[in-house]
Amino acid sequence: MKMFYRRDAGRVYWFGILSLILITRGPCSIAQSEFSWPGNARAAVCLTYDDGLDCHVDIVAPALEQHGLRGTFYVTGTSPSLYHRMEEWRGMAERGHELGNHTLFHPCHREGNDWVRPEYDLDNYTFPQLMNELRVANSLLKAVDGKEERTFAYTCTHTTIAGISFVDSIRTMFLAARGGGAIPDRMEEIDIHNVPSWMAVDRTGADLISYVEQAVEKGTLAVIMFHSVGGGYLNVSEEAHEQLLGYLEQHRGEIWTAPFREVMEVAGKELQKGSTH
Repeated sequence: MKMFYRRDAGRVYWFGILSLILITRGPCSIAQSEFSWPGNARAAVCLTYDDGLDCHVDIVAPALEQHGLRGTFYVTGTSPSLYHRMEEWRGMAERGHELGNHTLFHPCHREGNDWVRPEYDLDNYTFPQLMNELRVANSLLKAVDGKEERTFAYTCTHTTIAGISFVDSIRTMFLAARGGGAIPDRMEEIDIHNVPSWMAVDRTGADLISYVEQAVEKGTLAVIMFHSVGGGYLNVSEEAHEQLLGYLEQHRGEIWTAPFREVMEVAGKELQKGSTH
């Protein structure tokens, strides 16, 4: 370590250059300070919608577009809406919305979910079975939007088969994946293949906005998981949804709202950049 000194009033002060560097630019602060969202936004927001429902075509996509926003739609391969209205879903993708993989048959753990049929209980699955079904679902979605790179949403946020995680098994298949959990305190906590999200059910517009504001305060990320909007199961009212969209449009400068795939592309690059320091 190089040393230098300064003589002042008969006293000699010695300084270590390396010590000064570490004081002013510690390695932890470098990684944190270098993470940034586009346009220097304070936080990012992803609006995601599950199961491929008619309300996504009729209500959600038009509302998003009216506010200059785009969302992510996690579509199951057995979605009746996708089957009967495929051209409309294709049009949504052409207008900038993301179509994501939500499996073929929506398997979940049946324990605590009586609606899950035994053949779609994840604990009755094998790893090869699930991986094959995910590949088929990717092929189906490619036939709709022509895209090869895709993100995934864990069904019911479940990430295990018979108690064994399959998160690592999907890393080469998907750019990123949406899971469940609380808003991260720091972006460095995130695994982009199991990103936390919040399922919004019977929430007011104020509730939805408050959740986004938590991410802004932390300077991180808010991923909201919707199902039905404007009536249906696991519903959020059209009015509450509209209030959130209006808020996001008004705060476009400080909150970057974009499809999950776009946000994860940026997050992955920023996290990789920070990890090299």
